[in-house]
Amino acid sequence: MIRSLRRAADRRRQADGRYGRLFGAYAGDEMVAIDCETTGLDTRRAELISIAAVAFEGERVLTSGALDLRLQPPASLNGDSIKIHRLRGVDLDDGEALGEALEKFLDFVGNRPLLGWCIDYDLAVIDRQLRPLFGFGLPNPSLDMARIYRREMHRTRPQREPAVSFEAAAEALGVPVMGRHTALGDAVTTALMYIRLKQGALVAR
Repeated sequence: MIRSLRRAADRRRQADGRYGRLFGAYAGDEMVAIDCETTGLDTRRAELISIAAVAFEGERVLTSGALDLRLQPPASLNGDSIKIHRLRGVDLDDGEALGEALEKFLDFVGNRPLLGWCIDYDLAVIDRQLRPLFGFGLPNPSLDMARIYRREMHRTRPQREPAVSFEAAAEALGVPVMGRHTALGDAVTTALMYIRLKQGALVAR
């Protein structure tokens, strides 16, 4: 409810601005899979390290035009997060400034629906850093692949308790895990999982 009210207020403020188009209904068939690598798991403190987005339509993942951005190293980058995403400060020295990266991200996704694995986390981190710079949060409709997978497992295999991890879902759907804990690899893998689920791969396996 609060999110809907905030989105309506954002739409009114942005109606005549550069990003007013983001608040309009999308009429096409594409979706965009997104993923972020961050400095931690707490959405109130985590900062973006990398962000990726890849469009897909039907059974095609449009990897050739994907967005894959590394950001300048934030002050909160530490050893614990580096163990997961393997991006050190030196790897980010030529990274994008936060505002520039978010601008490119907005221009790429447009008003297309978004898909992500546990996407609420990504949206919370992005919105927390997007709003102070641009004055609004992401208005795009979104789908959570983890939630979709869990629901389909309960529907087709109610006798089994699903293992809802990224790797387990990919294996159940016959999707190779590409570049785990890289933003682009996880985004592409998530898009492929969605496509395979729509093809009925989970039922067949």
